[in-house]
Order: sequence, then structure tokens, then C-alpha cells
Amino acid sequence: MSFNVPDDLRYLDTHEWVRQDDDTATVGISDFAQDELGDVVFVELPDEGDELTAGTDFGVVESIKAVSDVYAPVSGTVTAVNDDLIDRPELLNEDPYGDGWLLELELADESELDGLLSPDEYSDQIA
Repeated sequence: MSFNVPDDLRYLDTHEWVRQDDDTATVGISDFAQDELGDVVFVELPDEGDELTAGTDFGVVESIKAVSDVYAPVSGTVTAVNDDLIDRPELLNEDPYGDGWLLELELADESELDGLLSPDEYSDQIA
């Protein structure tokens, strides 16, 4: 099976993605992750203003198959959370790189992005 791995993102080996826009980063879970989870039924996210540290868990995604922690690919302060996921957690399955984003944060250290997987490296990992 082939998974969508957009070229403009960086990835964690735990299947989170990050999209940088200046000093802001949007975070979500990959197409591979949502496929492995199956139908997502519940999402727990941090609050705006929370400080996240790269590599630590910040929330939970629950599906009919499993409950999985979600990890921060980079450190920063949460500036927005996707409240649509509370009423429509299935957005994670339908559009993991668009409407199914999890949160936005203000980057604490842009250089942390360099330590993440490139699209090619991530594609190799999930192959």
C-alpha cells in the first residue's frame, strides 16, 4: 500500500508531521498513522499556552483499535488547537494533512526541525 507523504513536511519516527511557516509550526499525524489506527473516535489535545518539549507526548488519539500518545516533533508554545476534532475526530482519517491538523505552536528552536526525518527518510521507514 502506498501512503501520502507530502514533500513540504518533516516527520518524527513516531508518525507525527510538522509544517513550518516562519516561526510557527503546524503539527499532525501522518497518513500512515491514521491508517494504522483505524477509525479515530476521540482526540485529547493540550491547551493554548501550554509549553511542549520535542519528543514528549502532548495528547492522545483514540481509535476503535488502539489508544496512542501523540508526540511533539519540536518544542514551543501552543498557539492554537484544532477544536473541530472534538466533534469530528474522523477528520484525522479523512484529511490528516489538512483539516485533521492537531495544533499550531510558536517554535522555540527552529534548528530542531533539522533533526526530523525528511519525506524520503520517512517514506523509507514506512515502506
